[in-house]
Amino acid sequence: MTIRTLSAALCAALTLTACAPAPDQVEASYVSPSTYAGRSCAQLMAERNEIVSRVNALNQQQKDAATTDAVATGVALVLFWPAAFALAATKDNATALSAAKGNYDAVTAQMRQQNCPLPPEPVAPVQPEEKKRSWE
Repeated sequence: MTIRTLSAALCAALTLTACAPAPDQVEASYVSPSTYAGRSCAQLMAERNEIVSRVNALNQQQKDAATTDAVATGVALVLFWPAAFALAATKDNATALSAAKGNYDAVTAQMRQQNCPLPPEPVAPVQPEEKKRSWE
């Protein structure tokens, strides 16, 4: 096998490896709002707050895993192919994050159904506009 063939095969294999997805690419799994039926608004709010904390922690862990995987893939592709083995070392929390997002959606839907007061949704940060040149 020539070096080119081996390199092409390695690149293809690394491209197809299961890297941890970024947290914003993880979809919420479906959880029925009826799971939270029969609870008071105060109980629902407490549950929602716990879920938000769990989602935030899992988001950060998933972001770290995705970053580590991206760096390992880059190093493996460019410099040192054994770095590809580091991809298996990261913990992918996509399943747990998906479940937590699903529970968040379900408890929020149940709160709306029971006309419970909801805190405002966090606003996505606005990206600063590119500085315009004064001569334009």
